[in-house]
Amino acid sequence: MHEQTPSIPRPVRRERPYRSVNGYGIVAVALLILAVGAWVLVRRMMPLPLSILLIVVGVSLLPGLYMLKPNEGIILTLFGKYQGTDRSEGLRWTNPFQAGQKISLRARNLNTPPLKVNDKRGNPVEIGAAVVWRVHDTAQAVFEIDDYNKFVAIQSEAAIRHLATLYAYDSGDDLQSDEVTLRAGLDVVADALKAELNQRFASAGVEVLDAKLTHLAYAPEIAQVMLRRQQAVAIVSARHQIVAGAVGMVEAALKGLSERNLVVLDDERKASMVSNLLVVLCSDRETQPVVNTGTLYT
Repeated sequence: MHEQTPSIPRPVRRERPYRSVNGYGIVAVALLILAVGAWVLVRRMMPLPLSILLIVVGVSLLPGLYMLKPNEGIILTLFGKYQGTDRSEGLRWTNPFQAGQKISLRARNLNTPPLKVNDKRGNPVEIGAAVVWRVHDTAQAVFEIDDYNKFVAIQSEAAIRHLATLYAYDSGDDLQSDEVTLRAGLDVVADALKAELNQRFASAGVEVLDAKLTHLAYAPEIAQVMLRRQQAVAIVSARHQIVAGAVGMVEAALKGLSERNLVVLDDERKASMVSNLLVVLCSDRETQPVVNTGTLYT
């Protein structure tokens, strides 16, 4: 058997700062050289080759000029070799033989369209998110990734799909009472999404500033069924609260009558009173009063 040789990890290229020269000074020097070269050429104060050389030197300085706006950088390479990244603002100058590629360092928005995925229970849901990101390592973004814009879009979709499978859409009897859901735990879900996106974007030199869910709904094929389920759960919860409150009110009424000795009730009359009060308090319709002209025993 041949032993498999361990693969040597490829070094990751990191951004390193590049010190450029103030472009305004170079412009002044280039104009001065051009003026001197033109003057001596007209006056014939120097041999013709030297006069032309001065003009050529002055002209050759100008291609090295470039301008950078705030939150903008330029990646400089010399014959294909990475020299560094310049983030200085304003008019700058570097070796004219170096090639430059500008890259924006501003924050960008990515609004993903609603994606149909399955949640933790396997129910189809639609989910979308807005991601705020920016490039923080220009060398990784350009040299480690072929197209970092497409990379961010594809990895964002993959992260959202994976996130949806970790949480249920809504709470239920099959979940723990403190378990996070997509609908109730938006802040926790957003933090989890941001952490996963930062992990996925690390190799591209991209950082996530914010990530929030912008769309969350059941898929159309089960939306009506889940709506009825939510309504049923809400009705049961409301009924439970109403009954609990009614029992407390009946208990307080009986206790008040007993303490003040306003009326003496035996067990049968207490049962009748409790029944009537619960009907009045728990009914979802207006109750009709009935005047009893007799007694409970006639």
